Amino acid sequence: MKKEIDITKLNLKEHLFYAYANLAMAHAAVENNQTRFDKFNYAIRAKLYKGLLTGKMNIRTLFDDEKIKLSIGAKCNYCNSTEKLALDHILAQKLGGKDNGDNLVYACKSCNSSKGKKDLMEWMFFHGDDFLSLMIIRRYLKLAINYCIENNLMDLKISEIEMDKVPYKLLLIPVKYPTPDKLRLI
Repeated sequence: MKKEIDITKLNLKEHLFYAYANLAMAHAAVENNQTRFDKFNYAIRAKLYKGLLTGKMNIRTLFDDEKIKLSIGAKCNYCNSTEKLALDHILAQKLGGKDNGDNLVYACKSCNSSKGKKDLMEWMFFHGDDFLSLMIIRRYLKLAINYCIENNLMDLKISEIEMDKVPYKLLLIPVKYPTPDKLRLI
């Protein structure tokens, strides 16, 4: 039996770790070519969520994502185009994003232009026609988690955080995903 969590009652650590556990559940289902989530996927989510909260498990490092980024080569991380590529800041510098490799990915001119200075999650929902790849959502989520840890926000209740002062759209981070057949890893 799947159990959904009411994010309005969580602190930021619980919310972000739940989002990360759901992402891992979706990743496993897509990797296994499933068309729907099953008990095994929900068990992955439950075990990872509990492990993250208790400190017995950790999110994977951004270095792991760097290896994946290098392996996919020169293509848009948003739509997979190989035409007219440039570097894009996942979190726009205007919003406080750092100008470093952890925050940079390839983006085609069309995606880069339409995303502009928008937050990635805001752009994904504004863009509307496709869910972004799980790998780019994972990278964004890790950057957001690192930001919240560095700024001592993880133990605050969501209601205590002035969301307009945080450079990430934390409440737009997906905690629910479409069926696995509608998702892509890269």
